[in-house]
Amino acid sequence: MTYIEEKTYDKLNFQTNSLKKGEYENCIFNNCDFSNADLSEIIFLDCEFIDCNLSLTKLVNSAFRDTKFKACKILGLHFETCNDFGLSFFFDSCLLSNSSFFEINIKKTVFKNCQLQEVDFTGCNLTGANFDNCDLTGSIFNNSILEKVDFRTSTNYSINPENNRIRKAKFSLPDIVGLLDKYDIVIEK
Repeated sequence: MTYIEEKTYDKLNFQTNSLKKGEYENCIFNNCDFSNADLSEIIFLDCEFIDCNLSLTKLVNSAFRDTKFKACKILGLHFETCNDFGLSFFFDSCLLSNSSFFEINIKKTVFKNCQLQEVDFTGCNLTGANFDNCDLTGSIFNNSILEKVDFRTSTNYSINPENNRIRKAKFSLPDIVGLLDKYDIVIEK
C-alpha cells in the first residue's frame, strides 16, 4: 500500500486521474475536483480538504480520521459506507445537502456554517456534536442519539423528541418550535 505524508495537492482533477489507493497523512487537498470519483479503500489521517468538490464521490470502506473539510461541496455522499474505525470529521462552511450519515457513530463532530439540507441522520450517534449556524431544512433525525448536541445557532430543524434521544441537547428560541413539528400545531407570537 502506498503511503503519502505531508503533501499538498493543488487544483487537481481526480475525476479523470484517480487518486492512488493508499494512506494519506497530514496531506492538504486544495481546490481539487473529486466529483464522481472513487475514493474507496483510501485512508485519510489528519488531512484537510479546502474548497474541493467531493459531490457523489464513492466512499466504500474509505477511512477519514481527524479529517477537516473547509468550504467544500459535498453533495450526495454516503458516509455510512466508510470504514467506521476512528471515523471523525470537522466541517466548516460546507455544502453537505442530500448526504447520508445513516447509523454511524460521529460523536463530537462539528458542523460549522454548513448547509445540511435533506441530510439523513437516521440512527446516527451525534452525542456532543455541534451544529453551529447550520441550515438543517428537511434533514432527518429518526432514532438518533442527540444527547448534548448543540443546536442553539442552527435553523430549520425538525426533531421528534419521542423518536430521538435528546437529553441535555441545547436549543434556542424561536427555532425550538422544530421540536413540535410532529404535532402540526400553529404557534403565533
